[in-house]
Amino acid sequence: MIRRLFIRLVTHLDGYLLLALAMIMLLGLVVLYSAAGEDFHFVTRQLVNLSVALGVMWLVANIPPQHLARLGPPVYVIGLLLLLGVAMFGEISHGARRWLYIGVTRIQPSEIMKIAVPLMLAWYFDRRAATLRFKDFVIAAALLLIPVVLIAKQPDLGTALIVSAAGFYVLFLGGLSWRVLIGLAVAGAASLPLLWSMLHDYQRQRVLTLLDPSQDPLGAGYHTLQSTIAMGSGGIFGKGWLHGTQAHLEFIPERHTDFILAVLGEEFGLFGGLVLLVLYLLVIGRGLAIAANAPTLFGRLFAGSIVLTFFTYAFVNVGMVSGILPVVGVPLPLVSYGGTSAVTLLFGMGALMSIQTHRKLVKT
Repeated sequence: MIRRLFIRLVTHLDGYLLLALAMIMLLGLVVLYSAAGEDFHFVTRQLVNLSVALGVMWLVANIPPQHLARLGPPVYVIGLLLLLGVAMFGEISHGARRWLYIGVTRIQPSEIMKIAVPLMLAWYFDRRAATLRFKDFVIAAALLLIPVVLIAKQPDLGTALIVSAAGFYVLFLGGLSWRVLIGLAVAGAASLPLLWSMLHDYQRQRVLTLLDPSQDPLGAGYHTLQSTIAMGSGGIFGKGWLHGTQAHLEFIPERHTDFILAVLGEEFGLFGGLVLLVLYLLVIGRGLAIAANAPTLFGRLFAGSIVLTFFTYAFVNVGMVSGILPVVGVPLPLVSYGGTSAVTLLFGMGALMSIQTHRKLVKT
């Protein structure tokens, strides 16, 4: 009886993917304890966050992909309505309107769109697979652009970037012409002056700070300078767990969230950073294998977008902490403190597992 129940619980979990994810989360909890000043309260709350996220992953993994596909349109529409609600009634915090209060709690609807957009676009392309034409890519681009604009106006550049990437990956994997991609790149380069004028002052300052952080070492350049100092001081093997001076003397800002990689680099050195990157590569490699072997167009597009979005999370965070990208507020996947991003990421991992473990049940 117990054995059958256990088998039923783990049937739709992918062992390779689950092991790599578990190792990342364990490493994250170890680093978080140090980053939070040895306050176990943060670790306890993060354990709750990860438990909820793992529950969501398990639930999604047990939903067949064809049922997941049907969720695309309603989830997308609900997400858009919530974004409009934020624009009209959202709470303003630190100069941004990103949260919506719904009776008993408040939510950040932009997080929903990280899943809703690729889910909707993959569903749309799957429905149009037999007669896919250029106009379908135009419609898909419009479906992507609407939530991205709403999120960017909050303003929330980091989330807008992730949602844009998630949607673009579906367009690219769906067969978007290279000529169109080159044309978009040229148009994007030509529109840079216009885009620059549309940025908020603090966003322009972040770009300028990237070019020369020392021009404002106690202001806009503080995050970048302190994180690079911490990572550089860690050397090859680091200063040792709980012995990071930059972290424990509170020089590193947001050290338990967006800049937790600087704590890892200082205390575990280059070796610790490479271990984390290898674990990320294992997740990405397994995810790409699942996407390549998916039996349906929806499965290939949605799985591919999930994996490449996970890569984008990691790449952008590592880039901004190491000083090669502007600071845009993207957390380090499954390592940074926080529940919303963990739930979003593990929802995607659950979808990957569903696509993998249900593929033998789908007629090809």
